[in-house]
Amino acid sequence: MLMSTKSLFTQQNNCTDIDWQQIADMFLAVGWNARTPENIQLSFERSSHVCFIKDGNDIIAFGRTVDDGLYYGLIVDVAVRPDKQALGLGTQIVSHLRDQMKGYSFITLTAAPGKDGFYEKTGWKKQKTAFIWPRDSKQEEQHCF
Repeated sequence: MLMSTKSLFTQQNNCTDIDWQQIADMFLAVGWNARTPENIQLSFERSSHVCFIKDGNDIIAFGRTVDDGLYYGLIVDVAVRPDKQALGLGTQIVSHLRDQMKGYSFITLTAAPGKDGFYEKTGWKKQKTAFIWPRDSKQEEQHCF
């Protein structure tokens, strides 16, 4: 289902007719590790909730959840194309995904390095008890105290 947003863009909340190469390209554009279009598609299709913002046929922002449908929900892979940032698209995606998980016991997210301020500005709180098992020294440097 497509819904009008910001009058110029459309919001799509399913994986129908998504150009997964655009998503792979955006991962690189925002400075994240490379992912294959096939693996991206698989991960998004396994997600309970997805959100894509399009400008015509161009995907300019996206996000998804990893959750159990009842108790725990994690918002992940929120990205906005660099030339479309500061238009409220990230806030729109995070708000939509959060709203889809109303009633869950815990709704969490992991901010990309340097993006804490965005989430704090929109009302998110840092956890006192969150932990990570870093997969490598780069991830440990970026996400651990």
